[in-house]
Parts: sequence; C-alpha cells; structure tokens
Amino acid sequence: MDRLKDKVAIVTGSTSGIGIGIAKMYAVEGAKVVVCGRREEKGQAVVDAIKEAGGEAMFHFLDITKPETVEALIADTAEAWGKIDIMVNNAAGMALKDGRVDEISLEDWDAVFASDIRSTFYCIKTVLPYLQKNGGGSIVNIGSMASCGGDLGTTAYACAKAGVDMLTKYTALQYGKENIRCNCVRPGLIVTPENEARVPDALKEIFLSNIEVTRYGCPDDIAAMCVYLGSDESAYFTGQVVTVDGGMNSHVPTVAQFRAMASRTW
Repeated sequence: MDRLKDKVAIVTGSTSGIGIGIAKMYAVEGAKVVVCGRREEKGQAVVDAIKEAGGEAMFHFLDITKPETVEALIADTAEAWGKIDIMVNNAAGMALKDGRVDEISLEDWDAVFASDIRSTFYCIKTVLPYLQKNGGGSIVNIGSMASCGGDLGTTAYACAKAGVDMLTKYTALQYGKENIRCNCVRPGLIVTPENEARVPDALKEIFLSNIEVTRYGCPDDIAAMCVYLGSDESAYFTGQVVTVDGGMNSHVPTVAQFRAMASRTW
C-alpha cells in the first residue's frame, strides 16, 4: 500500500480492460488517478468505483487521435492537481482494420499508426514539459506481444507496437538525465471482463499450451508491473521493454508441440 502515495497519474484508455486494472491499482497504492477515454459513462463508473474504495480519481475525455484532447487532458490534470508524476500510455485502437501486407490499404495503415504510435508519441511529447517542471517522473508505455515476432495478420498493429518499443528507448535515453524514466510493458494474452466472451476456447488452449504458468493473464498482472514502474522502487530501471506473458516468449516456438509428444528433443 502507498507505493504511489502523493503521485498524480494519467492512465489513457482506462475506461475498459487493462486500463481499468491499472487505474484501480494505482488508486489503491495512493495515486491520484485521471481516468480518460472517449466513453464518459464507463469512465465515470471507474472513477466512482475508485472513490467508493477510498481513492482519488477524476474523469477526463480523451480521443488519442485528436491532439487537442491530449493537450487539454495534460493541462487540465496539472491545473487540477498541481503536477503530473506518471503518464501511462495504454490507449490503442485494436478494433481498426488490419491484415496481411497485400490486404491493408494506405488509409487503414495510417489509421492504425495514428492510434497506436502517433498518439503515444504525442502524449509523451506533450507531458514532457510537465515532468521536467516536476523534476522528473515516469512514463509507462503499453506495448504488445505482437511486436515480438511475425504473425499471419495484424501487420500494421504489430509494426506500430514495435515502434512503441523503440520510442520507449529513445525517450529513456534523451531524458534520463532529467530524472524522467520511460519503460514499456508488453502484455501477453490478457482476458478481461470485456473480451472474455469473444476469446474462443481454441485460442485460450493455444496460449495455455505455450504459457509457462497455469493460466492466461488478467489486467492485474499488467497493473502490478505498472505500479512498480511508476513507483520510486524502479528508480534505476529505464529504457526497458518488459514482456508480461506468463513466459510464453521465453522459449522456442516448438515447445508446446514437443511437450505434447512427451519429447524433449527431436
């Protein structure tokens, strides 16, 4: 408890899924949390839940594809609470059209990049002066396991999230001497109340056969890492891309098949 006491944190995309988990755990750990997204009713419900549990939170509208709403979010947070200590860039556009290289139109490619890398860049760019004024702070980018290797689809999304990985390193490099840290968390399969009904059992089985723990992930698994990265405990930790996936990317791709064959080698 109180690992984030007296810190002011913005969590983008905190009206659903992983973002809700981060916002709630941040509040439990003592942070004042700005819940933000496009859906005010859902966002206010998160704020109400935080307040009912004894935490501090407020809602602010944000459309990450519209720079003026990013600017308003950050300026209004600083005005309301006097400073900003933590910026969690979680919002992304998973529902956007994607596919194979030959299937993606230039317009769809640009839309994915606007949602998933351009927006993260602009959130970082806009919050930096506030962190500098504050004498430092922590930026936490939420990446994706999609950037770990190639897949059959989601080409634009994976490329955009790979950009988030590198943007994390550049930000850490350029502003570390000003006590501003930047890290990236890449979630594995995270089943949330919103997506559980849409995740097929076959997909869960594929992941479970490759995950090295006994379950797939939940929002609290990502939130716990984000608490560490936002806290002073991680003062010597920056420029890192951390994959929180139950060990799925700790092994070669054939492990699940060899395990099913009761074989340790071919």
